[in-house]
Amino acid sequence: MNPLDFTGIGSDTICAVSTPQGRGGIAVIRVSGPQALDIVQHRWQGKPLADMASHTVHLGHLLDSNEEILDQAVLTVYRAPNSFTGEDVVELACHGSTWIQQQVVQTLIDAGCRHAIAGEFSRRAFANGRMDLSQAEAVADVIEAQSRAAHHVAMSQMRGRYSDELKSLRDKLLHFVSLIELELDFSEEDVTFADRGEVTALAREIHALISRLADSYRDGNAIRNGMPVAIVGQTNAGKSTLLNALLRDDRALVSDIHGTTRDTIEDTVVMNGTLFRFIDTAGIRQSTDTVEQMGIERSWQALNKATIVLWVIDSTRPENLEEMAHDILARCEDKRLIAILNKTDKVNDITEVENQLKRLLPPSASIIPISAKNDADIDSLRDLIVKTAALPDVDSDTVIVTNARHYQALTRARDAISRAIDGLSAGLSCDLIGQDIRECLHWLGEITGTITTDNILAEIFTHFCIGK
Repeated sequence: MNPLDFTGIGSDTICAVSTPQGRGGIAVIRVSGPQALDIVQHRWQGKPLADMASHTVHLGHLLDSNEEILDQAVLTVYRAPNSFTGEDVVELACHGSTWIQQQVVQTLIDAGCRHAIAGEFSRRAFANGRMDLSQAEAVADVIEAQSRAAHHVAMSQMRGRYSDELKSLRDKLLHFVSLIELELDFSEEDVTFADRGEVTALAREIHALISRLADSYRDGNAIRNGMPVAIVGQTNAGKSTLLNALLRDDRALVSDIHGTTRDTIEDTVVMNGTLFRFIDTAGIRQSTDTVEQMGIERSWQALNKATIVLWVIDSTRPENLEEMAHDILARCEDKRLIAILNKTDKVNDITEVENQLKRLLPPSASIIPISAKNDADIDSLRDLIVKTAALPDVDSDTVIVTNARHYQALTRARDAISRAIDGLSAGLSCDLIGQDIRECLHWLGEITGTITTDNILAEIFTHFCIGK
């Protein structure tokens, strides 16, 4: 089956291994479709599936195509429509041998199943109304969550909190457009169904709600993909040592030789429940070495993409501070800067350097002395980074936008409602205003899947893993 073609999905019965690839203690094979119970019955030795109630678990044996015992297994049956996909579903928990998994899937295919394509189980759940499109996407986010915060946000979306917000918006918009279109229907009779001031107030309320969701994407993207933190500074300031200290791992090569790091090195760590992406960069200095120059250019590129910038300064040789501060601040207008005075174990007094930095840096920047080599004050730096990130506290009820597709749709919906507000202020006709409201509804509908295309669905679900 073409992985981009979802035509006819749901008409046949599919199977796939739903647990990660490789050998493990247990593997789960999922079967879903109109013939799921009958097909599995042909390969099951134990209580007949026809006698099993939904959501019950049974012990028995799996048979191969020659009706020889393949493995002892636990079978769970979910009857339509009360299953993940909305269809009859059987889940088989067998031993995790790779060979056993392959044999179970093959014997199910021989009995009449088709191997599922990526995301097909979730695609069927969406098609059968078990979840909307934003909830289906959250399934993948739950699987991919790398931190407590990312897990909470994904769980909130999967449970429908985000969908509830969008439904409330949709209801307000439908009320809005109904008032506009009623006036249009009775325009010749000069009938008014809503005061223009009240309608404008409603439009502004909708605009504020959409803006709140759209504006949450900045934090949501950081929670989902990791807050990007660039470590910059002159050569041999201790940037790589600092990366290793933050990660608690010897990730980067450390040397007293200047210019050791020629390219960016990236790794992640979870701090206070939030994922941070640290990017160690090449030391910044004047160089005629072509490769080193390329590395320095990549350092500036990493800084430009970062949200937080850690400027590492060697407190034993605080050279060119004013020049470096000028270059860094020129690229940090929309970023959060932490100046780190490193190697404090090698100097007696850093007061003069701290005072110079305070004169050079804006009040919003932070200054902290540490010794990365000796792990001194690294915990204080970690706390400062978390505080500087200023990400909101999240739980499983928090609604934050984490998906770029949703953000794009929300910004287009906001543009449409903005045009409606401008049209109301300018006294435009109801039909023009109504067109903007319907466009706003369209973009919100693309998020939940009430308005979508096969191309969009294929793009979303083919990024899922097999078995989900």
